Amino acid sequence: MTRETDTNARGQAADTEAWIASAWNRTAAKIARNAADIGASFPHASLGGRYNACPAHDWGAGFWPGLLWLAYRETGDAKLRETAEALERKLAETLTAYDELHHDVGFMFSLSSVAQHKLLGDADARRHGLMAANLLAGRFNVNGDFIRAWPDWNGEDHSGWAIIDCMMNLPLLYWASKELGDPRYKHIAMRHADMVLREFVRPDGSAYHIVCFDPETGERVGALAGQGYAPESAWARGAAWALHGFALSYGYTGEHRFLNAAKRVAQFFLARLPEDKVPYWDFRLPDVSGMPRDSSAAAIAASGLLELASHAGGADAEFYRSAGAAIVRSLDERYGAWEQDEQGLLLHATGYYEKNAYVDVPIIYGDYFFAEALLKLKGRTAFFW
Repeated sequence: MTRETDTNARGQAADTEAWIASAWNRTAAKIARNAADIGASFPHASLGGRYNACPAHDWGAGFWPGLLWLAYRETGDAKLRETAEALERKLAETLTAYDELHHDVGFMFSLSSVAQHKLLGDADARRHGLMAANLLAGRFNVNGDFIRAWPDWNGEDHSGWAIIDCMMNLPLLYWASKELGDPRYKHIAMRHADMVLREFVRPDGSAYHIVCFDPETGERVGALAGQGYAPESAWARGAAWALHGFALSYGYTGEHRFLNAAKRVAQFFLARLPEDKVPYWDFRLPDVSGMPRDSSAAAIAASGLLELASHAGGADAEFYRSAGAAIVRSLDERYGAWEQDEQGLLLHATGYYEKNAYVDVPIIYGDYFFAEALLKLKGRTAFFW
């Protein structure tokens, strides 16, 4: 390496470090401002610059307490802690409302109860997380090796449905096994992950959103578009869930098939990004003209890439870290809502395009994963999953 090359490399590293620090400071300041307005409610999407509120049993209810816990760990702000604790108590009340709960208790309780226990050693929060893990384990179909998705809402029979999102719920089961010294929960999580690898992830690294099974025999009977464009398309956020979820499963199990799955999905995701590194809401749209992006998919994938980098080793680690950092920086500089009168951190997320639900607006899970990814870039290694 020449002296000039070394000087340039050091200059680039200093620039990157300065950007990370500045981006986190902006993020933390906005979380603190939002906490004063949002308080102990459950925001989901920002409409007209202000976050709406969803019920405590909503699948996304854990992301706001998760954001508060991320910021509290960095700042020690007692007000953030008190608000997050109040939210955890509200979430715990849903544990007895069985009909309202679903496969996404991992999203809900990993970022609230498990986070609170990890940070504060709270015994009640630990118990709530374990109760949620029991509910999630109870959704496992032993003949099909899948965790059933939603209850039978809207008159549909969901007894044989599994969805790609559930890869992010598996850490609650891994955590429960580790916490209790009981492998049953881990066995369920690994069997579900193996099923996803077999039935969801295509050879090119894309993934189905919904796969349907005969709930009696466990036989695969088909796939549905779900929130993607079509059954055989490639929903961008689904790819992000798969990437991040397999990286987390590898972190808990050390099984290289999960690491290789995360790499395969990552290659698919990265190879199809537009110039600004934020995908359209589906990678296989017949025409992207006028189609919205999904900044939340980019944020989830970026954090997943950084998780993958922590496990990959060697040149792969640097490749995935650089890719994740590039996405986060683009989100900050091109999609960050820093100057607007807007509570969301990231603009231009897409919830459910086909139902026109939360399209081209900030969404709380995009904000959460953006903050999580920034903290990984700052050097944090312990998180709530």
